Amino acid sequence: MSRSLRLALCAASLWFTPALAAAQAAAPRDTARSAPAARPADVESIDAIVRAVYDVISGPAGQPRDWNRFRSLMAPGARLIPTGKRADGAGVLRVWTPEEYIANAGVQLERSGFFEREIGRKMERYGNVVHLMSAYDSKRALSDPAPFARGVNSFQLFFDGTRWWVVTIYWEAETPGNPIPPALLFAK
Repeated sequence: MSRSLRLALCAASLWFTPALAAAQAAAPRDTARSAPAARPADVESIDAIVRAVYDVISGPAGQPRDWNRFRSLMAPGARLIPTGKRADGAGVLRVWTPEEYIANAGVQLERSGFFEREIGRKMERYGNVVHLMSAYDSKRALSDPAPFARGVNSFQLFFDGTRWWVVTIYWEAETPGNPIPPALLFAK
């Protein structure tokens, strides 16, 4: 091997090593120490983590939610992204950290009562990456005869070899002009 090739390989390894180290440092498994410990049953499978998300945000009016449990489901850098429409019909979205979600949506969930459940899903998986379209309905009380809202949550999930993490939840409410596609609903 020529001296110039050895120098080039050495220089390349110096560049890749910090980049690789930075990527590894950002991985959820390596930074999970800052998040509350998750209940093992909440993060053992795709079904478990989705069920845990719906469970932790749901509850009657006046009941505090277990926000540390919520935090334990979220990957470092996780985002929650509600979408909607302005009065002029233009689409809008907000991008929240888990802490911003708790501050912005959590107060309302606890004040008014909120029960959300999955009513259908479609999932795609490639290795440790999952994209899950989860149709939902929302009620203020479990006894409500009909939901006040329905829509679709787009979950992006990651498996680190030990547990599942929520990377993103991105959602849109159903409207008369944009109904949930029947293919996303569980058969009755």
